[in-house]
Formats: sequence, C-alpha cells, structure tokens
Amino acid sequence: MTEPTDRDLFHAAIGKVTPLAADNRVSLTPPVKYFNQPPSSSPALPDTLSDFCSGDAPDEYLANGCARLTLRKARRSLTPQGRLDLHGYLSDAARRRLQQFLHDACHQGWRCVLVIHSKGMNSPNGDPVLKRLTRHWLMQHPAVLAYCDAPLAEGGNGAVWVLLRGNWLAK
Repeated sequence: MTEPTDRDLFHAAIGKVTPLAADNRVSLTPPVKYFNQPPSSSPALPDTLSDFCSGDAPDEYLANGCARLTLRKARRSLTPQGRLDLHGYLSDAARRRLQQFLHDACHQGWRCVLVIHSKGMNSPNGDPVLKRLTRHWLMQHPAVLAYCDAPLAEGGNGAVWVLLRGNWLAK
C-alpha cells in the first residue's frame, strides 16, 4: 500500500469544494510598495525633525483639531496606499527617508501609508529606539493628521498606519 500524498490528505480533510460565483468574489489589489520605486528626483528636503524626545511616544496620535472619530474610521475603512520599511536604518538615515517618503506620498495624493519601524527586539537593552523616534518624528511632521498601531497582519506595534493631510503641499 502506498503512502497518501499531501494532496490526498488535503482533499480528504477539506472534502468537496464549490467555487464561489464570479459575481461574489472580491479582487484585492496590494498596496503600492514605496521601496520598489525609484528615488524622488526632487531636491533634498530640509531636515526639520528633531531627535530629542523625552519618554515614549504614544501608540496613537491625533493632531490638534482632528476628531477621534477620524482615527476610528481610518482603522476600519482605509488601506495603506504606500509603505516604508525602516528596518536596519540608523536614526539619521531613517529620519531623512521618512521625510522623503511623506513628501512623496503627499505628492502622490496618498491619504494613508504604512511605516514599519520594528519592535526593537534586537536593540540594546530591548529599548525600541527606532520605534520611539519614528513616532516622535511623525508627531512633528506637518503632513501627519494621525497615526495608530498597524493591525497585527501589517506589523502590529512594530508599524504604524499614518493618516496624511490632503492639502499639506498647497500651503
């Protein structure tokens, strides 16, 4: 007697499957991945974000005048249109990359982006340096309306969803 293959075991476990009707399917489009795009041809942006922060940055942030309902709606209905992964960057390079990314995102007209900063598991003493700094920089940036922890599937507290102002560049 031959051993059953993985395919046979899978079909035995699942049973008979009926495909969904074509009109009952949802086609998902993955968000644009920023790090696969060529660098912006715009001149160097001024470095206006400070590294000085006392204590930890909050898990959520709302700019002055922004209703808490805005953040709740964003969590439920928005999907990041772009993403930036800061893993492995030193703080100066991460800050410049974040500023350029936010500038480019505003030029693209994006309203929600994902910034992955990591949880800091490999940091000395377990201190999540880049996480703290990234959130601090986001609170200073004029284009940022709000941010919150990303869902677990997108990185959990090692990443943030950032809600951007629509008209920031027009100012």
